[in-house]
Amino acid sequence: MDSPTITIGCGLVQGVDAVPIRVEATTRNAGDGTPRLLGLVDACVREAYHRVLQAFFALGLPQPRGVLTVNFAPASLRKHGSGFDLPLALALAGAGGLFPPERARGLFAFGEVGLRGDVLPARGAVSVALAARHEGGAVMVCGRADAEACAILDELPIHGASTLADAVLWLAGRRDLPRAAPAPDARSDPAPDLGDLRGLATPKRALTVAAAGGHNLLFSGPPGTGKSAMLRRLPGLLPPPDPTERLAILQVHAAAGLPLPPPARRPLRAPHHTSSTVSLLGGGADVRPGEVTLAHHGVLFLDELAEFRRDALEALRQPLEDGIVTVGRARHTVTMPAQFLLVAAMNPCPCGYLGHRQRPCTCPPPAVARYRARLSGPLLDRLDLQVDVPAMLPHELRAPPDAAGTTAALRERVLQARARQVRRQTRHGVTTTNARLADRALEQACSGDDTAMRAADEVLRLHHQSGRGRVRLLRLARTIADLDDRDIVCDADVLEAAALRGFRAPSPR
Repeated sequence: MDSPTITIGCGLVQGVDAVPIRVEATTRNAGDGTPRLLGLVDACVREAYHRVLQAFFALGLPQPRGVLTVNFAPASLRKHGSGFDLPLALALAGAGGLFPPERARGLFAFGEVGLRGDVLPARGAVSVALAARHEGGAVMVCGRADAEACAILDELPIHGASTLADAVLWLAGRRDLPRAAPAPDARSDPAPDLGDLRGLATPKRALTVAAAGGHNLLFSGPPGTGKSAMLRRLPGLLPPPDPTERLAILQVHAAAGLPLPPPARRPLRAPHHTSSTVSLLGGGADVRPGEVTLAHHGVLFLDELAEFRRDALEALRQPLEDGIVTVGRARHTVTMPAQFLLVAAMNPCPCGYLGHRQRPCTCPPPAVARYRARLSGPLLDRLDLQVDVPAMLPHELRAPPDAAGTTAALRERVLQARARQVRRQTRHGVTTTNARLADRALEQACSGDDTAMRAADEVLRLHHQSGRGRVRLLRLARTIADLDDRDIVCDADVLEAAALRGFRAPSPR
């Protein structure tokens, strides 16, 4: 009787996505009888063979004897990571006759196996589940925690196993392994409220515009004025992610091996200003997501913007335009999503007090010029809103709370503006925020008022703006009109957009 070859599907996580991998185990061997792992596996995967055998012994399962060859296909890709433990164990068990071969048809598995036989989470389970769904997999088994995260995929039955014995006996038909259900939403700590910050009407207006249209934002002002406090509250103004966005956020965080964010809240990433280019964009030997990808469908907050390395900041220009980041390696190229809202804060000068109403600046003009030169013109041009945040006087800090300036009130306006965007852009066949409108879709959204276009032309002429400057000015004006619940962009919207971009309004003729 010909010995069977058992094939278990799994995945190799590269960046955010997973490449389908087949783990093939057979008792046939053309060599000297020594077990061999083929398919360009690294040390972690080679060690998995011994971990798995110890797990069989610890659980009292029959040893999968006679399995002498295991292949990881395709052989051209280097296999790394602990997620291959479970598919390797099940392939050995199937080839050793512990369950019928037909039970392995369409089976995908992913997870780390401990020496005691428990199935542990592995980085990138959601990406592997997506790859299994794309490949037409029939079922997937993984650790319980990973199964709860992957259960959002309704099209693919996913089962969570606490131990290797659960998985093997389930395949043998001797134990029930219920289909996993999504984990209940954990209660998150209440987010800080914008209403706790007194005054700051113009910065709060800019924050609302940024949230409504998805526009990048820069706050500049002396230390202690509330720049960081406001920007950290921005996710509270954004609408919750839809199911497609939620799945993308889960995939990114699972691929990075990070805890999953609350389902109703968009991610906020705030890397330190000493971060390297690789940590921002992603990379490494096995290409892991960087901060721009971890902020996908969320907010990337760069505090002390001028203190970041210049090469790291310049590397953000391409993701800001394209919404993706591409990392090249000698053997392959990895593309990862990076559609994020960039917000940043900085001081106006090295000492921080330039323009302060009470404290004088001690920086000589050359020092101020060098400080501001740390940010290039092309990068600043991609920051749609550039707003000065003034220092508050003591009596202004005692002002009563403004009911219209709370997070709940401003969020309601943002949701209404976004709903208006969706209705308009659906008519035009576009599905994006105002901040990404381009070409014909932008012209259609801003058409109807010649006075507004003449005001825009005057602003652009006065400030020597390029075509990109015109596009960003019109996008902002369209969002301002949406916040005011108007279909037509008027000249007042253009002038407010110019002011929020840091431009001086043209003189009346």
